[in-house]
Amino acid sequence: MSSVIKLLALIVVASTSACLAETATLRVCADPNNLPFSNRAQQGFENHLAQMVAKDLGMQVSYDWFPQRSAFFRKTLNAGQCDIVMGVPSGIPVASTTTPYYRSSYVFVSRKANHLHLTSIDDPRLHHLRIGVHITGDQDSNLPPVNALLSRGIVRNLVGYSIYGKLSEKNPPSDLIKAVAQKNVDVAIAWGPMAGYFARHASAPLAVTPVDVVSPDPKVPFTFAISMGVRHQDRALLKQLNEEIQRREPQIRQLLKSYGVPLLATPPTVRVGN
Repeated sequence: MSSVIKLLALIVVASTSACLAETATLRVCADPNNLPFSNRAQQGFENHLAQMVAKDLGMQVSYDWFPQRSAFFRKTLNAGQCDIVMGVPSGIPVASTTTPYYRSSYVFVSRKANHLHLTSIDDPRLHHLRIGVHITGDQDSNLPPVNALLSRGIVRNLVGYSIYGKLSEKNPPSDLIKAVAQKNVDVAIAWGPMAGYFARHASAPLAVTPVDVVSPDPKVPFTFAISMGVRHQDRALLKQLNEEIQRREPQIRQLLKSYGVPLLATPPTVRVGN
């Protein structure tokens, strides 16, 4: 074999090995400080879900860590830094989304001892109770509970807690749930998976109740179906993930329940992909 042929053979083998190494890694973009979803210690349910999926696909998991802020998708998934984001609202335009693997809602969180039994955003008591809510710090990007309360004239009794906090702060979204347990507010309205998880670890017994399964205002939904997200061109991976979600549905539901995620029935038709 001539030296030229040997060199070409080495190039082909090296290229093939590189491709195999690349396809054998499931690159996940995730927030390093966002329990119960993910953290750098890989303690979140999205971390465990990534491991489950990768193992079934014969792959290894690697992470690109980036705080989930407004630029998250632009600087991670769509910049080619990863192949998948484990939890995204179904049908978002910045990614192709899988079949939803769960659906949850915003919830009321209150101290069990107070027996508030809140279920409706139109409960008249909300005009007088101290209500804790998450805020983003951007007046144009209010979360659904804030928009719904403001539209009902409920303003002066709102207490805002940053959903982002400081980068050095551990689990900043948990401050809202701690405020309920510590009697700094009477009730909180928070995203169910986060609220359910931190309520389990609170210093006082807390009640977690879904808010209006059907939102009184269609423009301000309180329930969301959650999918995995990939780049629009990654159709093969999208197909694999959809098959995985269907095959692993019982295990996924058990994983979510173990983290206290309030689960709603997934609607029969949800826009998937783009």
